[in-house]
Amino acid sequence: MEVSLLGGRTRGAERRSRDRDPEGREWAGTGSASAENDLTPARLPVGEKHRTVITYLEMNAPPARTVPPPALPLAIIRAQNPPVHFYRYLYESVGGPWVWVERRRLDDDALEAIITDERVEIYLVHVDGVPAGFGELDFRAPGRGHLAYFGLVPEYIGRGIGPYFLDQLVHMAWSHEIEQMTVNTCTLDHPSALALYQKSGFAPVARRETVIEAI
Repeated sequence: MEVSLLGGRTRGAERRSRDRDPEGREWAGTGSASAENDLTPARLPVGEKHRTVITYLEMNAPPARTVPPPALPLAIIRAQNPPVHFYRYLYESVGGPWVWVERRRLDDDALEAIITDERVEIYLVHVDGVPAGFGELDFRAPGRGHLAYFGLVPEYIGRGIGPYFLDQLVHMAWSHEIEQMTVNTCTLDHPSALALYQKSGFAPVARRETVIEAI
């Protein structure tokens, strides 16, 4: 499907919107943003195909605002070189209900090469010592920090964790020497995902229709 460019875009922005991510695929729906409202997702049958609209977003300067933490015992910890089986557990727990499929298609060696790359940073948010979600920052493209994955375990959605965790990830990304942050979301993600990214400082730059098959 063609990318639909949004108003006010530069030629450079058009070029970036058609880029592929550092894994060599087009940016796909990867972000399951957790919001204030509590919506419990339903897993889709394997093999079922779903038409979706992917929105590509960019941020070209660090946000001025910060989000206060919720009144919960939270800890954000980087997972250094996580085992593949642990990463798959996180990926499935967070992304399974939202039809995250890209990493499920990778074999263990290919996945390990990504998650142990020193330019890829994986962070877990813990509540009462329990993993409640994860975010993945990818700096493999020069000058760019890509929020490859972000989301919460369904039981922790709607408790104010998502906006704070996302804000922390954004500020951690901008602590690197980058010129831009990117993220994308699709209509299979949490209904509040796009609004949360925009509130965090990202701006939509392009849209594309595609079909995703549940696996």
